[in-house]
Amino acid sequence: MNSQSQASETQPLLSGSSNTEQTSSPVREHNREHEPNQDQSKIYMGIGSQARDASSSVAELPVEADMDIQTASVPGRRGDSLGLTLVVSGCTLLVAITWFEIFSNNPRSLGLFAFHPPLQTLAIALFAYGILTLQPTSHLQPKAKVAGLNKHQLIILGLAFPCISVGTLVIIWNKNIHEAPHFVSWHGTFGIIAVSLMLGQMFLGAGSVWFGGKLFGGGAKAKGLWKYHRISGYLLFPLFLATIMIGGLWSTWTTGNISLLPRIFAYGIAPVTIIVGIWSRARVSKLGF
Repeated sequence: MNSQSQASETQPLLSGSSNTEQTSSPVREHNREHEPNQDQSKIYMGIGSQARDASSSVAELPVEADMDIQTASVPGRRGDSLGLTLVVSGCTLLVAITWFEIFSNNPRSLGLFAFHPPLQTLAIALFAYGILTLQPTSHLQPKAKVAGLNKHQLIILGLAFPCISVGTLVIIWNKNIHEAPHFVSWHGTFGIIAVSLMLGQMFLGAGSVWFGGKLFGGGAKAKGLWKYHRISGYLLFPLFLATIMIGGLWSTWTTGNISLLPRIFAYGIAPVTIIVGIWSRARVSKLGF
């Protein structure tokens, strides 16, 4: 009796426990279905990590890259093409006529003087090209600006400067040989002034960018001097052209060996055309004043 009653009392308890397990089992199954397993958790964590990495990568993109993208398709300023045409046409006239007249007038009989006009006119054309390489560049396009500066220095220092230096030295030496007085004409006076100022202008430009501008204190202090290099270049270049105009239109050799029409085109029209083209392409905002 007692064992039967205990069994009967225990049985409902067991059955009740079984019912509870059966009741709670669907809830647990439901929770299991909606809880992410370990593999899913790893996937979610991986996605989150990739998202964070992507956002940090975007944040770390260099500003200049974004600027390059934004400004890469910006067209040139209106009138730049015309200015370029004027410069190229003027330089072509100046160099072509000068070289033709020198080499068609028995250059061997001219001695060292035969090197002076060709080298000086070639130097002017190279100076013009060196200026053109920097005019379209902008701080919004740092890669293009660096490339333009490198080309500018290569042309000016590697080509134009040697040409004008040799051309100046040969005429000085030629006068020494013939015991002729120096700098008695406006052509000679303007020429030596222009070359002297050019040396100072180049020193200022090189010192403000080479080795981080350490020569002038580096950083913003050195970069601040670049505007003076730029503006002095725009003012010095016309002085070179004026020197060529005076020598080409009124010097003894040209008036005696070159007819009037070629002289007007080469030394009257061409220099004006060149400086108008150069100045028309100048960005006043880049002068820093």
